[in-house]
Amino acid sequence: MEALTAMASDIKKKLPQMNIVIAGHVDHGKSTIIGRLLADSGSLPEGKLEQVKQNCAKTSRPFEYAFLLDALKSEQAQGITIDSARVFFKTKARTYIIIDAPGHIEFLKNMVSGAARAESAFLVIDAHEGIQENSRRHGYMLSMLGIKQICVLVNKMDLVEYSKTIFRRIVRKYSRFLKSIDLHDVEFIPVSGIEGCNIASLSVHMPWWDGKTVLEQLDVFKKEMEPVNLPFRMSVQDVYKFTKFGDNRRIITGTVETGMLRVGDEVVFYPSGKRSRVKTIETFPEKEEPTLRAVASQASGFTLEEQIYVNRGELAAKEPEAKPRVSSRLKVNLFWLGKKPLSTKKSYFFKLGTSRIPMQVEEVTRVINASTLNAVTSSDTVKQHEVAECILKLQKPISFDQVEDSPPTSRFVIVDNYEIRGGGIIRGSLEKEVASMRQNLLGRNYNWQISPITPEKRAERYNQRSTVILLIGKEEATRKDIGRLLEEVLFYEGKLVYFLGIGRLLSGINADIKEKIGKHKEHI
Repeated sequence: MEALTAMASDIKKKLPQMNIVIAGHVDHGKSTIIGRLLADSGSLPEGKLEQVKQNCAKTSRPFEYAFLLDALKSEQAQGITIDSARVFFKTKARTYIIIDAPGHIEFLKNMVSGAARAESAFLVIDAHEGIQENSRRHGYMLSMLGIKQICVLVNKMDLVEYSKTIFRRIVRKYSRFLKSIDLHDVEFIPVSGIEGCNIASLSVHMPWWDGKTVLEQLDVFKKEMEPVNLPFRMSVQDVYKFTKFGDNRRIITGTVETGMLRVGDEVVFYPSGKRSRVKTIETFPEKEEPTLRAVASQASGFTLEEQIYVNRGELAAKEPEAKPRVSSRLKVNLFWLGKKPLSTKKSYFFKLGTSRIPMQVEEVTRVINASTLNAVTSSDTVKQHEVAECILKLQKPISFDQVEDSPPTSRFVIVDNYEIRGGGIIRGSLEKEVASMRQNLLGRNYNWQISPITPEKRAERYNQRSTVILLIGKEEATRKDIGRLLEEVLFYEGKLVYFLGIGRLLSGINADIKEKIGKHKEHI
């Protein structure tokens, strides 16, 4: 409670905050290092250390600093970190949330979830065991999630008699690996979590080390640009409409991922390209004073001056800020966690923000063994725990940003049978052939003039609702006969009706996509 109170006090003082993930192979000592850091820096609540030691004595278990973090009984019983535990920590420079990510390969999904919320990372390697498969895998995951600030902690130096030679060997070998995955200028610190060496102060056991301690390295990490300073992005979650007491507002809702939105801003929805101006910012419960802006990480809603139809999953951006990208063919880096391999012969769901679109793997460009970095370029599957570069084909276009521009709107997951089986980041798009068509469509939406006559008024005037009936099948003659007969029946019942055959469609309103429709004519 005292730690949380101190954290709240620091937030009021507006100290900068940073999220840091600590990752590494199982049993390499992540939790021990964090526990020792809390104890040696005086960050524990009063009496907490003694309380844990007493509990260990009662159960006849040797005390471990890791027990300061492992609050779940199931975790202590098995001696592994199952979920990502968050630890609040502070220095004079800023406050920290340290995310203790699990190291066991079976909980790789939890490690990724924790790392996705971090700006920088500590990666722990056991000096005695050396670099393990998960050491490389976690390094690759951090790189793929866009985390560039990494410090490697070579732990358990006490088990190798504080050997400078062993430390340098690990630095040399692991540095080569990190550079091969585009991670440069990575710091290394030799430590012993059990003995407290180089955690909060330099160790007498390693006089050859005159670099930083872990505590000092925390404040060396550079703070990323605040999400509020990035271009505005909000994935549309829903559109609420209230009719009671004459309330005719249509409130577009979602969570602001980045940037800021104000009353009067021009907002554009992608991929449709529809746009309008923000009339009001809505809050719940409603405040006495009207809210004039919505900022990053805030669940919010807003109304528009000109009513437009917006779908769930569209990405709201703001003019004249940088536009998101739009494509249905994506170049991605992904990791696969499903027991069954990711296959080019199967359909999946691609989920980004609130959008959920059917997809297929068009091509597996390269499968990489995260441990050995051996690459296979002729594979059509990605096996469990492998990482790969792929081209994905979505059923319809989606809006996104590349990870270099805005990580929150570039990270996706792949869903199969209602379960998340994998995920990754978007590196770019590979769609050229429909780019001009999409640009024309965006221009059409932009220049479209909305009629003052609403659909409700037309329905009342004509005594019918507007409806499109689509006839599909293989026999063209049968479809036309049924369509013309249906047109005649509805006409004599007093309905305003018109039969639009495929020939009229290709030569008329859809002449700009005649070639594409022509390829599938036999199915329409």
